Amino acid sequence: MNQDLTDWDENLLKDPETEYKAIVRSLKRTSGFRLLFVECSPAEGTKLIQKIKEDIPQKKIEVLPLNEPTNNLYNLVAGLPNRQDINILFVTGLENSLYEYELNKLKNGWSSNERYSYSEKGVPPILSHLNQHREKFRDDFNICFVFILPVYALKYFIHRCPDFFDWRSNTFEFKSDPELVAQESSRIIEEGNYQKYQSFSSEERRQKFLDIQNLIEDENNPDEQKGKLLVKQGLILASESKNEEAIAAYDKALEIKQDYYKVWNAKGNALRYLGRYEEAIAAYDKALEIKPYFHEAWYNKGIVMSDLERYKQAISAYEKALEIKQDFHEAWSKKGDALLDLGRYEEALAACEKALEIKQDFHEAWYYKGAALRFLGKYEEEIAACEKAIEIKPDYGYAWNGKGIDLFYLGRYEQAISAFEKAIEIKPDFHYAWFHKGYVLSYFGRYEQAIAACEKAIEIKPDFDHAWYFRGALLWRLLRFKEGYASIMKGREINPYFPVDYFYKNIKRLPTGKSGWYNLKEFFIKLLRVIVLKI
Repeated sequence: MNQDLTDWDENLLKDPETEYKAIVRSLKRTSGFRLLFVECSPAEGTKLIQKIKEDIPQKKIEVLPLNEPTNNLYNLVAGLPNRQDINILFVTGLENSLYEYELNKLKNGWSSNERYSYSEKGVPPILSHLNQHREKFRDDFNICFVFILPVYALKYFIHRCPDFFDWRSNTFEFKSDPELVAQESSRIIEEGNYQKYQSFSSEERRQKFLDIQNLIEDENNPDEQKGKLLVKQGLILASESKNEEAIAAYDKALEIKQDYYKVWNAKGNALRYLGRYEEAIAAYDKALEIKPYFHEAWYNKGIVMSDLERYKQAISAYEKALEIKQDFHEAWSKKGDALLDLGRYEEALAACEKALEIKQDFHEAWYYKGAALRFLGKYEEEIAACEKAIEIKPDYGYAWNGKGIDLFYLGRYEQAISAFEKAIEIKPDFHYAWFHKGYVLSYFGRYEQAIAACEKAIEIKPDFDHAWYFRGALLWRLLRFKEGYASIMKGREINPYFPVDYFYKNIKRLPTGKSGWYNLKEFFIKLLRVIVLKI
C-alpha cells in the first residue's frame, strides 16, 4: 500500500486533472478511517475542497481549519459537534503549528537535512502528538482525514512524523503553476516592506511568513527570487522584534547574493536593535562598500554612532546622508539631536527647523526643537513645540515627558506631574518619566511617593545612577541613613563620576521638613563625606 519514502515525489508527478480524478475516485470509495495527504498551496487547497464537495455530494464532508497553532489535533477532532456523521474531514493550516519550529531552525542555522531528518533536532510538538496517537485516531474516529499541506510541511510529515505518515493510503500532488509562483513571488517582493508588516497582526505576520516559505520551497523559483523572499521573511520577523531570527534570514539571503546592499542595511538595523552596535556598524559599512551613495545606510550608521555617544561621528554620517538626499527630514532631525548632545543648541534648533521645513508634521523634529528651546531657556516656546508634537502624535511619550520638564521649570508642578503621568500611561517602562515624577513629588515634600517613583525607575533600568543617588538623598531626608547610604553607594558604583555640583544644586531645593535636618549645608557636607570619602 505504501510507497517508498525516497521516491514518493517522483512517482506522483502527474498532471492536475489526472490527480484530481484520482483523489475523487479514492474519496468516493473511502469508508471509515483513512489518511490522505495532498500537497498544494493553501489557496489551491481551498479551491480543491470546494470542487470535491460539489463532485461528491453523497459524502458528509467537513473542514477543520487550524488557523492557530495547536499541539493536540485529537482533542480538536473529538470536540467536533457532528463528528459521528463526518465521512471526510479536510484538515487545513497545520503548517501554522510548525511556525515556531521554522523560526527555531532558522535562528540556529539548521541545514535542510537537519530540519527534516527524524532524530537529530527533535520533533515539532504537533508531529510528536500525531506519532504517539495514531492508534487512537484509528480506533476512535471513523473518518477519512485529508491533510492539505504545502510542500515544506509535507516534508516534515515524511521525515519527522513517519509513524503517522506510514499509515497513509495515498499522497496527491497539485503543483503550483510556475507562472503563478513567479507572479506571487514578484508581488510579495514588490509590495512587502517593514512598515507594512508592522501594521499586521501577529496572525497575519505568521501567515505571510508561511506563505513566503511555501514559495521559497517551490522548485520552480530561481535562487535570486528565493533570496529576495528570504529578505521579506526577515522584515516580517524584524517587525515583530524577532531580530535574531531576522538576522538568520538575512544571512541566508546573503549566501545567495553577497552584494545585496539593502540586506546588509537591514541586518545592521536588526543588530542595532539587539544592542550589537559594532557589528551593526560593520554591516552598514558593508552596505556602503557596495553602494557608497546609499543614504539610508549613512543615516542608520549615524543612529548607532549616537547610541555609542560618538556624536561627532554621528553628525558626519547624517551630513553624508544629507549630501546624498538633501530633503531627508529624518536625517536633519537626528542631526539636531546629536548637536543637542554636544551642547550646540542654536545649531540643533536650526537643524530641527530644516526638518520641519521639509515635513511640517514630523513629530520627532518638533520634540527635538523643543529640547533645544529648553536648553536655551525658552520654556514657553518649548511647551508649544511639545504640544505640537503631541497634536501630531498623541501617544508620543517623549513629548509628554519634555512638556513636564518645562512645566516644572516654570513652577507649574501639578501640571508637570500630570504630564509625566501621561508619559508613563503611554509608555509604562519610561524610566526617565518615573524619575522626573519622583523629582517633582519631592518638591511637595511627598518623599515616600518620590522614593516609590525612583524605585520604579530603578526596576525598569537597574543601572540608572541618577535614580539611585536621588533615592539615597530622599531616604536621608527621612532620616533612613543606612538605606540612603546603600542607595548612594549603588549610584557611585554605577557612576563614580556623577556631577556632584548638579546633585547639590538640585537637592538643596528640597523643602525642609519639620523634623530632620534643617541645615542643608551640613546635610550635604555629610552626604559628600559618604560619597567621596566613604566616612
